[in-house]
Amino acid sequence: MEFLKDEGGQGAAEYILLFGGVIVIAIAALLIYRAYFSSNSNLNAAQDVNTVRSSIPS
Repeated sequence: MEFLKDEGGQGAAEYILLFGGVIVIAIAALLIYRAYFSSNSNLNAAQDVNTVRSSIPS
């Protein structure tokens, strides 16, 4: 029953899950913000930031 005590592959599996999660989050962010990255959209990120900044009361 020596194989039950062997935990050598556990660290590698945790790194794979961590990097997989990061990749999934990055792909989701790209899908959400893909309109900003396309050249034929009417969206302007700088204008949106200025709109949000001006709407915050000082």
